[in-house]
Amino acid sequence: MTRHEDFVLPVGTALDRFISRHQEQFPYATGELSQLLRDIALAGKIVNREINRAGLLNITGNFGNQNIQGEEQQKLDVIANVRFIRALRNGGEVCGIISEEEDELIDTGNMEGKYVVAIDPLDGSSNIDVNVSIGTIFSIYRRTSPVGTPVTWQDFQQYGTKQVASGYLLYGSSTMLVYTTGHGVNGFTYEPSLGEFILSHADMKMPKDAKSYSVNEGNYYDFPEEVREYLDNCKKNRFSARYIGSLVADFHRNLLKGGIYLYPPTQKAPEGKLRLMYEAHALAFIAEQAGGKATDGKRRILDILPSSLHQRVPLYIGSENMVIEIMELLKEKVLV
Repeated sequence: MTRHEDFVLPVGTALDRFISRHQEQFPYATGELSQLLRDIALAGKIVNREINRAGLLNITGNFGNQNIQGEEQQKLDVIANVRFIRALRNGGEVCGIISEEEDELIDTGNMEGKYVVAIDPLDGSSNIDVNVSIGTIFSIYRRTSPVGTPVTWQDFQQYGTKQVASGYLLYGSSTMLVYTTGHGVNGFTYEPSLGEFILSHADMKMPKDAKSYSVNEGNYYDFPEEVREYLDNCKKNRFSARYIGSLVADFHRNLLKGGIYLYPPTQKAPEGKLRLMYEAHALAFIAEQAGGKATDGKRRILDILPSSLHQRVPLYIGSENMVIEIMELLKEKVLV
């Protein structure tokens, strides 16, 4: 006899239900962090919609301005920035935001908010016009100033180990939300017909070893000698070069398949190019929770205290043994 359950398969665990089930991991929170994660997911759904119809609405291409990094803003950079700031401000849980697209920190006016957020609203935006995967990266901290007072820079000036959550959204062949709260890494795939993120990758683990690397080899001759030696060894061992040019997409591939992502210092960017507070810290937290490692070549990324809002760092991140190998070439001890 056929049961109804045999042809009505379960959809899976929705993000809201997953968050609710795991609230007990935060004895100091009373639902605010859960609501904050939902606010980010909502903004991600809206940005996903804008990206999917970008070519139809003439919102690709340059906006005509440069951001604080000196990079040309894309129209979707601006749209994503507005969407996330609006969602975080309206949600009421966040007292301050720093964004790649804003010169200064943003006081949301929610002085009762317990959290601050650092965000790259649209990573890899130079790939928008050619329909390559792009993403959003975010990092969440508990404020250090008293609740009920205006947000300060010191609320953001925290070690990466103090993050209460970090994650990213990947807008690609499917849209995914991947995040950690310090209790492992979980990935959710967006089901557009339901309008829900559904748990698809539970307890994600990065392989300890792999045979692929991600780096912009156009800068090869500007890299430190030790990095060039490492890349030469990769080629001698017939490793695969996998470089998309969107940090989120490159990191996501390595999270699933294993590998290492490198953005070393160069003559043009001696301090590195990637931003500490809303790129490196966030992804390093995920990498370590998944069993990987992240370093700037001298220090564990999570042990770096920011000294400025848009501070840049070199980044070597990925499978544990691959990061350790390049650290040995760089003649530094990996901090555990």
